[in-house]
Amino acid sequence: MKFNIITFGCKVNQYESNMMKEKMLHHNFSYEEKLDLCNIIIVNTCTVTNIADKKCLKMIRHIKREYPNAILAVTGCSSQNKQDLYKSLNVDILLGNKDKSKIADIIMNYIANKKKYCKFYNERSLEFEDMKIQSFNHVRAFVKIEDGCDNFCSYCIIPYVRGSVRSKDFDTVLEEVRNLVASNHHEIVLTGIHTGRYMSNGKDLCDLINELSKINDLKRIRISSIEITELQDKFIDLLKTNSKVCDHLHIPLQSGSDKILKKMNRKYDLNYFLNTINKIRSIRPNISITTDIIVGHPYETESDFQDCLDFVKKIKFSKIHVFPYSAREGTVAASMDYQVSEIDKKKRVKALIELSNNLEKDYYNNFVGHNVDVLIEECNENISIGRTSNYLLVTLNEKLDVGKIYSRVL
Repeated sequence: MKFNIITFGCKVNQYESNMMKEKMLHHNFSYEEKLDLCNIIIVNTCTVTNIADKKCLKMIRHIKREYPNAILAVTGCSSQNKQDLYKSLNVDILLGNKDKSKIADIIMNYIANKKKYCKFYNERSLEFEDMKIQSFNHVRAFVKIEDGCDNFCSYCIIPYVRGSVRSKDFDTVLEEVRNLVASNHHEIVLTGIHTGRYMSNGKDLCDLINELSKINDLKRIRISSIEITELQDKFIDLLKTNSKVCDHLHIPLQSGSDKILKKMNRKYDLNYFLNTINKIRSIRPNISITTDIIVGHPYETESDFQDCLDFVKKIKFSKIHVFPYSAREGTVAASMDYQVSEIDKKKRVKALIELSNNLEKDYYNNFVGHNVDVLIEECNENISIGRTSNYLLVTLNEKLDVGKIYSRVL
């Protein structure tokens, strides 16, 4: 039987979909790109914003309408968050964020008995669900090392649907990465919901990175995202001594206003953020610092947004992922009094994206004429495309081997 997996959302979801694909293949199902040829369609959902929910629901309704004979399995954050709504869709198999590693067995049982399956758990009280992959569908392989979050930022639904912080066993991560490197993945992206809180057998993220660095053919270790509060002295020392750690950190700021940071229940102020960035740049002057910013959070005034623009210019991020605030039912921010209008949100999003584009060009221009190492991710005829350690996207007019690193002048 043929299957397809449709994935919405973050790197964790992408990793988990990759894992589900391997499980299905191991059980002798075959992967098929064309949905109209599939007997089974799995949708891995996202609920980080209202738009994410709408996209997931639109896709599921489309599948039910266009491919009524396919077995439809739905899992992920959106189904975990909106259980009653998803139950009303009458899909064949319905899960939240647990039991993705059992997806093949669940589907086989459904095929055998034709009985609809629906199961949810209390995400706040779960152990880490064991999952590993043998290879990844990109040159840079994602490795999920952590799940859950305990921060409870006022705007965020994720702690409620992903549960509390829990981590993959230290030795299991090492084994998984060794296997991925043996499959010619020379860059590993460590990912999780709150990656910086990784802890296993008394060993933290820095310990894990240092141990991974001993794997000979692993050339780069990238962290998908890390909070500023996790970048303490031990991590700063790691940046000094470990050359395999990529020259790029994605550090969510979320707001450039101290007032709004407090409303968001973030665990730092602007002074702390700035001082930490300065420490990092004193060690790695050319490091790329990218970030996430939410605009239009309740109580954000024009003055607060201007403070945000000013702070962004001071930090000089190399790229900003900009999100308009999206009210998530059940979060603290959703019931706050001062909600920003959609018109104001759109204006602020546009202004911040424009600033981000200018900062990105400025950062890239710093490396024009300089030698950089490029990991080739795709090659079409005589055009090769790849990323540098500091995450610059580079296009080269030559045919190069995918998965290898080449030194070139920009």
